[in-house]
Amino acid sequence: MKKFSFILLTAISVLSAVSCKSGVDQSQYANRAEMIAAQIHDPNSKYVVVACHRGDWRNYPENSIPAIESIIRMGADIMELDLKLTKDSVLVLSHDKTIDRCTNGKGKVSDYTYEELMQFNLKRAHGVTTENIKMPTLREALECCKDRICVNVDQGYQYYDMVLAITEELGVTDQILIKGKKPVAEVAQKMDAHEHNMMYMPIVDIQKEKGMELFNEYMETGTVPLAYEVCWQTEDGTFQEVAKKIIDQGSKVWVNTIWASLCGGLGNDDDAAYDAEDPATVYDRYLEMGVSMIQTDRPSLIIPYLKSKGRH
Repeated sequence: MKKFSFILLTAISVLSAVSCKSGVDQSQYANRAEMIAAQIHDPNSKYVVVACHRGDWRNYPENSIPAIESIIRMGADIMELDLKLTKDSVLVLSHDKTIDRCTNGKGKVSDYTYEELMQFNLKRAHGVTTENIKMPTLREALECCKDRICVNVDQGYQYYDMVLAITEELGVTDQILIKGKKPVAEVAQKMDAHEHNMMYMPIVDIQKEKGMELFNEYMETGTVPLAYEVCWQTEDGTFQEVAKKIIDQGSKVWVNTIWASLCGGLGNDDDAAYDAEDPATVYDRYLEMGVSMIQTDRPSLIIPYLKSKGRH
C-alpha cells in the first residue's frame, strides 16, 4: 500500500518506546505536543489520544483560551477547534457562522472586522455573558497550545493555506491535525502545493452514501491516512467492519463519543458513560475494537478511565 506525501507529514520518529501497557516515555521528546504527535503517527501505539470538543466548554466559553488552558491542565492531548474568517480576513475561533449563541452580540462573523468583534464578550454554555473573555484569533490559540497540546482544526479546511502560513510562522505545523471530506486526489494536490504540511485526517460518515464512497476511495487507491474520523448513526455492524479494515490497513480509528448520533446511537456516548455506574461499560467496547483516538465532551471522565486501563 502506498502512503502519499500528504500522509507522512513529519519527521517525527514512530519508533517510540512504549512500556508494558501504554505508558509512553515522554523523556525522549522535546515537549508534550511532540509526544502526542508521535502517537498519532504510530499505528501500533497503545496510547489512546483524547481530543476535547471545543475545549472545556462545561466550565468556560467554548473555543476560548480559558477552555484550552483547562483541558491542558486535565491532561488532554488535542484541542478541537473551529474557524471562521472576519471581514478583514482574520481567522478566529467560532463554531457558528454567527456570533449570536456564543457572544452578547448578533450577526455573522464575516460581517465584522476583528476589532469590531472585540466589543463583544463570550458567553458560557448556560448563556451567561462573561465580563472580559473575548473570541480568540487562531494565532492566539496556537500560541497558547504550542508544545503543550496538539490541535485539531475541525471546521477550517477551506482556509488551509491561511492556517498553514500561521502554523509555519509559529513553528507548530507538526502539532496540527486538520480534517475534511475532500476526495483523495484533491487533498493530495493541496498537500503537494506545499513543502511542509499539517497532519490530515479524512472524515467518513459510513452510513451515508458520500461517506462510504470516500472511505472506499481510500481503500481502493491504497491510500493510508494517519487516521480516519468515523461517524455512524445506528448499530448494524458497519462500524466494526470498517474499523477492522482501517486497523488492518495501518491507520488509526478516531471516534466521536460527544453525541450518540455520531457513534451508533443511545448508550454509546459520553453521557451514557457519565450516567453509568462504571464508564467502562461504554468505553471498553471502543478499546476492544481498536479505537485509539476519542473526541469527548467529558475529559474529566474519560482520562481517569483510560489511565486506569493503562492506556493514557
